[in-house]
Amino acid sequence: RLNASSSVLPLWAKLAYTAFVAVLVPHYWQAYGPTNFLYFCDIALLMTCVAMWTESALLASACAVGILLPQIFWMIDFIGTAVGMPLTGMTGYMFQDAIPLFARFLSFFHFWLPLVLLWLVLRLGYDRRGLWLWWGVAWAAMWVSYLFLPMPPAPATDPGMPVNVNYVFGLNDKGPQTWMPQAAFFAVMLAALPAAIWVPTHLVLAKAVRTRK
Repeated sequence: RLNASSSVLPLWAKLAYTAFVAVLVPHYWQAYGPTNFLYFCDIALLMTCVAMWTESALLASACAVGILLPQIFWMIDFIGTAVGMPLTGMTGYMFQDAIPLFARFLSFFHFWLPLVLLWLVLRLGYDRRGLWLWWGVAWAAMWVSYLFLPMPPAPATDPGMPVNVNYVFGLNDKGPQTWMPQAAFFAVMLAALPAAIWVPTHLVLAKAVRTRK
């Protein structure tokens, strides 16, 4: 059992993580607007900062449930793209000279955040309630994205505008999906993400990592 009276995480890690977040948040806010922080990866980035300072196994576990699997695919695609063998092409923008290097540096958090989360759950333990916390947070973000945020594509006058946040309108940002009625697709996404990503990740972590709850 963890001793709540002593610090489990080193201060330098908390300070370094917080410094990065303190740079990223105002830059993203100015470049993309506040709705950008409804993306799962950005939600996890901010929740992880709180998790580190509070040493909360619950918050760290919730973020791990939500983004470990998707971000591992990001990592694999990044490495593959770097050697000329992309998996999906999702990280191709990281190698485009037209995108400022600083913006790409900030976006590289997609690579190292899952490693930080794995470290956190190993140090703090895995809290099984993380599945339910992430489920609630993520579904809330999806509903806001579906009801209030624009469909793709982004307008030519504002190409950086967040559209199709969390893929509630389709699997790419070039346009909404046309396979089925939009409400049906959204319902499928609400069911598919827990079934295909969150629950399987939860089961693996609950089996492999020392649990808190």
